[in-house]
Amino acid sequence: MAVSADVGNGKGLITIDLSNCNLAHSASLIRQACLDGGFFYVINHGIRQELFEELFDRSRTFFQLPLEEKMKVLKNKDFKGYTPLMDQMLDPSKQSTGDCKEGYYIGFEVAKDDPHATKRFFGPNVWPSADKLPGWKQTMEKYYQEALGVGRRVARLIALSLNLEADFFDKPEILEEPIAILRLLHYVDEISKPELGIYGAGAHSDFGLLTLLVTDEVSGLQICKNKDAEPQIWEDVHPLRGSTLHRVLLFGQERYSVRQKTTSHGGIFLGTRS
Repeated sequence: MAVSADVGNGKGLITIDLSNCNLAHSASLIRQACLDGGFFYVINHGIRQELFEELFDRSRTFFQLPLEEKMKVLKNKDFKGYTPLMDQMLDPSKQSTGDCKEGYYIGFEVAKDDPHATKRFFGPNVWPSADKLPGWKQTMEKYYQEALGVGRRVARLIALSLNLEADFFDKPEILEEPIAILRLLHYVDEISKPELGIYGAGAHSDFGLLTLLVTDEVSGLQICKNKDAEPQIWEDVHPLRGSTLHRVLLFGQERYSVRQKTTSHGGIFLGTRS
């Protein structure tokens, strides 16, 4: 059983302003957000709105390609590349079909002859043809680096909120050399029907340390702050222009969950895994 609610246009979630010089105050807000449910908005993060718009425009251009073109860059063993519609089913216990979305994974770019290239999730990315999508790779690489920088800044506030040194997570085994994945997501024109087990993305808890989510202006995201509650309470989270929605995931023991209940929609995800 599940109950739906609405947290409004950001008013129900804490907003972290990265331009705030009072780091102790920001750290205390993040601590409160993590204790409440693990979700918060971040504003004044330094990523230009023009880059967001370019990113979504490039993303739409790729997903509008014919399927045979997209299949040429199918996801490889290191989880880089294209994932087709309904390739993933995040909540098999409640879903009758795969998620009504397609995606594209991009990771840290490592040359084939780099020592790191043999590590899982590293190695070269899979890129669409520059003839088909000129400038696409450059936009993705630029956003990847800027989003990773925001993630590191947020991680320093998380460290302070735990009474640790600010650079606690800046270690080679954590965020200096992270397994960080940029994932483009496109939700197709399929209205979710929970009673039939049809979702844009089924309920799930992400792996890793930190998730940054940027969405377009189409609502559909829902969060459940306590996935073990009965009944579960699912809250609608509406887009907040110019922000990123962050989700903290520590030690794999989080109680939070998220699902997508939507019509045609796009999202950009950067997840880090230590």
